[in-house]
Amino acid sequence: MLDEFNALLRQGTWSLVPSSSHQNAAGCKWVFKNKRCFDRSIKAHLITKGFHQHSGINYFDTFSPAVKSITIRTILSIVVSCGWGIWQLDVKNAFLHGYLSEAMFMQQPSDFADPLRPTHV
Repeated sequence: MLDEFNALLRQGTWSLVPSSSHQNAAGCKWVFKNKRCFDRSIKAHLITKGFHQHSGINYFDTFSPAVKSITIRTILSIVVSCGWGIWQLDVKNAFLHGYLSEAMFMQQPSDFADPLRPTHV
C-alpha cells in the first residue's frame, strides 16, 4: 500500500483542498490483487468509490479501460498470420498519466490522511 500511495504522491495525482458543503467528495478504498509472479506478491490499488456518484450530477460520461475480446483475438490472428513475436509488459501506474477535464473530489484514505490537514479532500 505504501508503494502505491507514494507513487500517487510522486505523480502529483491530487492536491488537497479545504472541504466545502457544495462538493460531493467520493470515498476511497484499497483493492488488492494477487500477482501471478514467482514471488506471489500482492498489488494494492487505491480507488475512488465512483459507484456512489450519480449520472448527470457528478459525471456525464463513463469510459471503460478494458479491451473487447474480439479486438484481442483479431490482433492475435494478425500476429500469427504474419509470424510476429508477442511480448507482454506491465506499465506501472499507467492510469496516473491521464488528465481530468473537470474537478473531482475524493476523501483522503483513512490510514494515509495528512495529519496537518485531516479534513481536506
